[in-house]
Amino acid sequence: MQNTAKAVAPPFPALRGRPAELEQWPAYDLALTEEMETSMKTEWQEKLDGMDVDSLCIQTLRTLAIDAIQKANSGHPGAPMGCAPMAYVLWMRHLRHNPRDAKWSNRDRFVLSNGHASSMLYALLHLTGYGVSMDDLKSFRQWEAITPGHPENHCTPGVETTTGPLGQGFANAVGFAIAEAHLAERFNRPGFSVVDQMTYTLVGDGCLMEGVSAEAASLAGHLRLGKLVALYDDNGITIDGSTANTFTEDVAKRFQAYGWQTLRVSDGNDLGAIDAALAEARANVHQPTLILVKTHIGYGSPNMQDTSAVHGSPLGAEEIRLTKRFYGWPEEASFLVPERVRAFMAAVQERGAALQAEWESLFERYERAHPELAAEFTRRLAGELPADWATALPVFPVSEKGMATRAAGGKVLEALHGVLPELVGGSADLAESNKTWVKASGAFSQASRAGRNVMFGVREHGMAAVCNGMALYGGILPYGATFLVFSDYMRPCVRLGVLAHAKCIWIWTHDSIGLGEDGPTHQPVEHLAALRAIPFFHLFRPADANETAEAFKAAVLAPGPVGLALTRQNVPTLDRNALASASGTARGGYVLLDQDAPEVILIGTGSELHIALAAGRQLQAEGVRARVVSMPCTSLFDAQDEAYREQVLPRGCRARVAIEAGCSFGWERYVGLEGKVLGIDRFGASAPAEEIYSQLGLTVEAMVAAARSLLQR
Repeated sequence: MQNTAKAVAPPFPALRGRPAELEQWPAYDLALTEEMETSMKTEWQEKLDGMDVDSLCIQTLRTLAIDAIQKANSGHPGAPMGCAPMAYVLWMRHLRHNPRDAKWSNRDRFVLSNGHASSMLYALLHLTGYGVSMDDLKSFRQWEAITPGHPENHCTPGVETTTGPLGQGFANAVGFAIAEAHLAERFNRPGFSVVDQMTYTLVGDGCLMEGVSAEAASLAGHLRLGKLVALYDDNGITIDGSTANTFTEDVAKRFQAYGWQTLRVSDGNDLGAIDAALAEARANVHQPTLILVKTHIGYGSPNMQDTSAVHGSPLGAEEIRLTKRFYGWPEEASFLVPERVRAFMAAVQERGAALQAEWESLFERYERAHPELAAEFTRRLAGELPADWATALPVFPVSEKGMATRAAGGKVLEALHGVLPELVGGSADLAESNKTWVKASGAFSQASRAGRNVMFGVREHGMAAVCNGMALYGGILPYGATFLVFSDYMRPCVRLGVLAHAKCIWIWTHDSIGLGEDGPTHQPVEHLAALRAIPFFHLFRPADANETAEAFKAAVLAPGPVGLALTRQNVPTLDRNALASASGTARGGYVLLDQDAPEVILIGTGSELHIALAAGRQLQAEGVRARVVSMPCTSLFDAQDEAYREQVLPRGCRARVAIEAGCSFGWERYVGLEGKVLGIDRFGASAPAEEIYSQLGLTVEAMVAAARSLLQR
């Protein structure tokens, strides 16, 4: 029977007795006879009715994913097509979650590390009832949609973290597992396991090639994080072709060497084998588990399966038709969800609600038995701070000798540990130099999950990604520390942490050429400017001990991540009572040494503020109306209202000099075209710090000379 009528887009007319599964089918042709339509309907309905419910659900996940990508004309269909069975088994048989309350604290966590498979995750969220609608699936990768190209936790209900750059999600999952272990030790009591969750992550070949995953996996194995399970989509294909070109190591043996349990599933479509492997992984509480699942990228695509072509491009209408034929699916149907699938997968909501109700009943009894612990648990998960916590911040005495701001930071951190039990963190093997080890808090280790000092080892990238995971888990305010020059190793995580709203405190010491003899390899020059360029990220460079305390206070109060750049060398502790302002750190910039109707404004930050202050005093002694401004956080100053910014940096005074022991880029915003920046637009040198400052022109004399030259114009 041949039909030559032109196909159209609107849905075909309703048929008597038409099953609900067909409501979303697009038109084949309005010219089709009722007999033809009934015949087609019967043929496909028989095929769908003949599928077991597991297969029907998996094919629904696959087809929703490829349909969303095709409609967007953008996306990555290969991974969803290959991974759908393992994702389905995990979500339907093992994951303890409640779609009606995406933030239930005792839920298991799922992280899609290979975030390019997001269309599959959105299909799972839709079918299990997380508030992702069919219209959301159809708006995949579109402006202001809650279904962006890669998962974003603040955007989509049920998404735990922002992933996409490969390996980051895997390392975030390690952070989740550390947070769970620590909070379980802190709050669980006999008969009251109020913290008891698994963390699952789905990773791909690319995730396991990235160095960040190696760092995090090594740490997880060392710490024996037994409630962490990684499903490895072992499909042997990357964008550039076969993994045989670049990735031929024995991944299982590598993870065994890290201390992980490794399990294999030889067929990614074998639901029973996947189910058994997940059960075995959950039973091993002494080791994290990697399940290597052999899959086919683009499974079911007759022309593209097992090729790189299916990784990152839509299949195209004809290939989708052929693929759906292979799946036993209506070839012309788009965004089809059979009612049997919708009812079966929606049942997760009832199971999840029952799990949460059981936990809430347990927590009510816990509150009666352990009221103080319950109150702390509730406060911490709500992100609230204890009353009067800030009174614990130390006040440092005036001192010409002063102290390094890293030393002040260590004292502040120690004081905060006493009042903020949620503070958990450490250093990338530089705790003594960073001053981040708090003796009274113990070490987080295999033997003691209660410790709050995390020894990350020489793993800056992994440390930062793990801290992001700890922050997103909830109930913990993590911090990570290293030298500022090594923030380069962390920067991808710092950026993603801002995007994910992961509240971490980054402590970067040895913040300039002031570290001296170690030389230019360890002297940060461009790093301050690079970090300040991250949108919505606040970087503080305090000038003395008391500004350091204020910077820590701002970091604790901030809604997102904050960085602190601290000195190795001593700097004076200023007598702020003798200056114009006791503190304006919370506003980013403020007048330190005032002069009405200033002729020249000197701006300094960090250790160089003291150069600006000495220069300002010298100019005032010469009869010049000089003002000195402390600028510990440029982004915070920029966020102030125009009136305040004008009050600090009046436009009428165009003679401005800024000084910082870093590249001059960015300071032109504050000095203008007529001003001058004393900075370092080259690498540093190996020599005593004082000599480097002198040789590179960061001196009181140079700043005074610059001011005089501007005043003489």
